[in-house]
Amino acid sequence: MKLKYIKEDLRFVKALFSPFKPFGLSFYFGKVAIGTPYFLPRKWVKNKDKPWYLKAIPRKFGFDFVRLGWKTKWSEKDFRFEWAPMISFVCFNRQFVISVRAPHQHHYWEAWLYYEYCTDHRLPKWLRLRHCRENFPITWTVYHKSKETWETDREETIDYYTKIIKPKYLV
Repeated sequence: MKLKYIKEDLRFVKALFSPFKPFGLSFYFGKVAIGTPYFLPRKWVKNKDKPWYLKAIPRKFGFDFVRLGWKTKWSEKDFRFEWAPMISFVCFNRQFVISVRAPHQHHYWEAWLYYEYCTDHRLPKWLRLRHCRENFPITWTVYHKSKETWETDREETIDYYTKIIKPKYLV
C-alpha cells in the first residue's frame, strides 16, 4: 500500500488537533455482527461453477481497516458523512472491533470535513472555524410532538457547533 493512501486513510486523526472536541473509541467483541462498512467481513473467491465470477464468503480469519466514509452531495463543499473509521479483526466466527465515535457524529464529521478541505490552512484555527461556521452552518430545528395529540407542541433550534467544538473556540 502506498504511503499516500495510508496518509489519506488516517487523515481523520487530525481532528484531535483541531478545534473539534476529541473523538472517543468504542470496542466490540463477540459473534461477527459489525459490517465493514456495509457487509459483514467477507472475502472474494472464484466461483467454481462460473470461473469468470467472484463470490463472497464469510471471513473466518482476517483484518479490515475502514477509513472515514464520506461523499459530496450537491457540490464539492457539501459533505455527507457515511460511516466512522474502524478496525475489525475476525478469527473463527468471533470479531473484535475498535470504532471511532465522535459526539453528534454526522454533524461532527461533516463540519470537520469542511474545516479540513475547504478552509485555508495558513490561517489560525479560530479564523478557519469562523469561516466554517459562516459557510457551512449546522443549525437544525427539532420539532417535539405531543404524545397525546401528535401535534407539534414546541420546537428547538440547535447550533451543533456548540456541541462539537472545544469550549475555548466558542467565544
